[in-house]
Amino acid sequence: MIGVVFVILAGVLWAIDTLIRYPMLFAGVSAERIVFTEQLILSIVFIPLLLKDAKKIGTLKLSTMAYFGVIGVCGQAIGTLTFTKAFMLINPSLVILLQKLQPIVAISLARVFLGEKIKREFLFWAAIALVGGFLISSPDIMPGLMGLDFSMALLSKKAIWGYTLTMIAVVSWGASTVFGKKLSAQGFDEIQIMGGRFVLGLVFMTFYLYYQFGGLNLDWNLATYGKILVMVLLSGFAGMYFYYKGLKTLSARAAALAEMFFPFSAVVINWIFLGAKLQPVQIVGASLLVIASSVIQLKKY
Repeated sequence: MIGVVFVILAGVLWAIDTLIRYPMLFAGVSAERIVFTEQLILSIVFIPLLLKDAKKIGTLKLSTMAYFGVIGVCGQAIGTLTFTKAFMLINPSLVILLQKLQPIVAISLARVFLGEKIKREFLFWAAIALVGGFLISSPDIMPGLMGLDFSMALLSKKAIWGYTLTMIAVVSWGASTVFGKKLSAQGFDEIQIMGGRFVLGLVFMTFYLYYQFGGLNLDWNLATYGKILVMVLLSGFAGMYFYYKGLKTLSARAAALAEMFFPFSAVVINWIFLGAKLQPVQIVGASLLVIASSVIQLKKY
């Protein structure tokens, strides 16, 4: 159960991060430059740590480098960017709903790439966990879905592009969970995995910003940099450390379900700091998620 606790703790830190991140986005600070600056700061911290294992880095197999590429480029950069951009193209409620497919993607990839066997009992409790995750987010999802215009606008080029970006994020994050587990199973510790993730994320974001904007343009005030630094410490360093600490003792499929505590953590954080009270349906959803995740881990399904 300690692995589940670590992943839940990571989810809490990621939820606290949203109190800073989304106000910055709505204030006009681009997602691209926020993500780049986070990777830059984290890479500056982790590169010296990685250099201590320079000999090990020099002997990495091509397949191992590809695993790091998945968690760095896909999980750290592409997933965040596509998910954020999808909110600007389609109904946010649809984005949140489609994001609930992430555990299914991770479970499927774990079966293919990790050889994790999926028992019927696991599928039963996983379904309960997914229902719980949906109930947690339902107060945000349902009002938006009720207001959908079921005309051809749902199949417009803009809408289809929004669905595509959301699914790219879902697959990127699901794959990141699986290949992070694969690296952990190969003997890499949390610092090594995090370092590889952040540095490769930085490399991708650097090329992306030059391609998209022609440069970096990080001329911000100190307050903006201060907020990003707080996010780096919360979600980038502490959050990812606890996540990979938990992933070391969990199967990839169990970790994917435990990650679903993130939206509930966000709801609780909003309740504490913004006065947005928990609704009964969210409490029921959280209870189902706790029960299902606990049974899966205790029974080793």
